Amino acid sequence: MDRDALRRAYDEQVRRGGRSGAVVREDSPTWAGVAWSDLDEDTVDAAVAEQVRHFAGRAWEWKHYSYDAPADLPARLAAAGLVAGEPETVLVADLRAVRLDAPAPPGIELREVDGAADAADLVAVHDAVFGGDHSAIGRELLASVTTVGVVARAGGVPVAAGRVELGPGPDFAGLWGGGTLPEWRGRGLFRALVAHRAQRAAARGHRFLQVDATAASAPILRRLGFVELAVTTPFTLALSAPPTPPTG
Repeated sequence: MDRDALRRAYDEQVRRGGRSGAVVREDSPTWAGVAWSDLDEDTVDAAVAEQVRHFAGRAWEWKHYSYDAPADLPARLAAAGLVAGEPETVLVADLRAVRLDAPAPPGIELREVDGAADAADLVAVHDAVFGGDHSAIGRELLASVTTVGVVARAGGVPVAAGRVELGPGPDFAGLWGGGTLPEWRGRGLFRALVAHRAQRAAARGHRFLQVDATAASAPILRRLGFVELAVTTPFTLALSAPPTPPTG
């Protein structure tokens, strides 16, 4: 796997999504922020200040990747008041080279989201595993034609869930929100969810499967054949205040 070529394709298809400009923003009900940038020492500070103004009064994120320029971009973001969160590892699997076929454990049913009740179960798992309110994700999932949600149930009770985004680029599908209730971990549910979503992506013709992996999930994914592409760190400004007008 040519990592440099893969990064270029990832940037173009996933981060930029065919959009142009030195800074590419996204703004949806579930995420707002900077997905990609092409900056240098002369342009970075003005670009950061522009994003702070643009998102004034809202929670937003600058999604930084370890290969982004300039090298001191994290320090520039921090100087503007953004706070670094926990880094995650961007892992990629080549679906033509890696076989992902872990079955669901005995007594577990995997079901794709097909209606409001299924979406509510997925949201309930996300809320329990990750904290917060994920109801917007449930609504977006029901409205989407490119994202598939999967819920694992034991005796009809949701115990794990995840999503796969079939796009935005032709080569990449993305895994999101894979999580298992604490009392059900260590039984193969995470691997089964990965395998089910990988098969969906392969059936749609995607070659690569990418995921932003936490420290807990990265070792499992590496054992399944995923390789590291980069490290990504969220820089957030919880509520960016609008600029104060001059006085006097």
